[in-house]
Amino acid sequence: MSIHPDHGHHAGHEADTTAAALTAEPPRADPAGDDTLDLRVDDLVALLTGGRPTPPATAPTSDSGDSRLDGDLLDSVASWASADTRFGGFRLVPVRLGRDLPLLARWMNDPAVAAFWELAGPDTVTADHVRAQLEGDGRSVPCLGVLDSTPMSYFELYRADLDPLARAYPARPHDTGIHLLLGGVTDRGRGVGTALLRAVADLVLDHRPRCTRVVAEPDIRNTPSVSAFLSAGFRYAAEIDLPDKRAALMIRDRALRHVL
Repeated sequence: MSIHPDHGHHAGHEADTTAAALTAEPPRADPAGDDTLDLRVDDLVALLTGGRPTPPATAPTSDSGDSRLDGDLLDSVASWASADTRFGGFRLVPVRLGRDLPLLARWMNDPAVAAFWELAGPDTVTADHVRAQLEGDGRSVPCLGVLDSTPMSYFELYRADLDPLARAYPARPHDTGIHLLLGGVTDRGRGVGTALLRAVADLVLDHRPRCTRVVAEPDIRNTPSVSAFLSAGFRYAAEIDLPDKRAALMIRDRALRHVL
């Protein structure tokens, strides 16, 4: 099984996983219920001005030396702990283009990945997509998924409530979105994707105390991807119409994380 989005809407596209950009249709009802607004003042300023909150003075230093990774809008992904999975120890490592571009571009040119991410072509295509996030306001953080010291997957963690996706469903403050692709064919179809989705969702909920839900929107036709999210503790919330696809809105609720 290969899990991946159609293509990222964070890189300046108005279209996209498991994310795509949104239609202007009215939000559909969310069976989860309460969607009250409780943005902090700094988040509200960031939302209105396109800026970002001032990073805390005690923010840890990232291994890349890029302070923007410490000042992201996702509670400093670079500082997050590792996670144990049945396939080994797993860690999210923020992307560094100088180090990671050849690997990412090779994955994006895999036909199974390219069919959804639409980033096949020369390395510059992938570089532009990733650079737009690295040079953005910190609402989307591209990461390598490293399993037992081997980079084998690519994740994009993003603030769904500050993303165009929020137009397509009743978003809550600090909703966090996930995009995922598995780089190697040998990691597909044996439960690795499910294990990593659960691990990353748990990392989000562990390190983002204000986040009550982790969300994703795979193509409704991508049955293996939808199945992986369900197996990872996400619930199917609704179908939403996006410009390039009809998507399954998948949600993992903090309140249900130990039940599903």
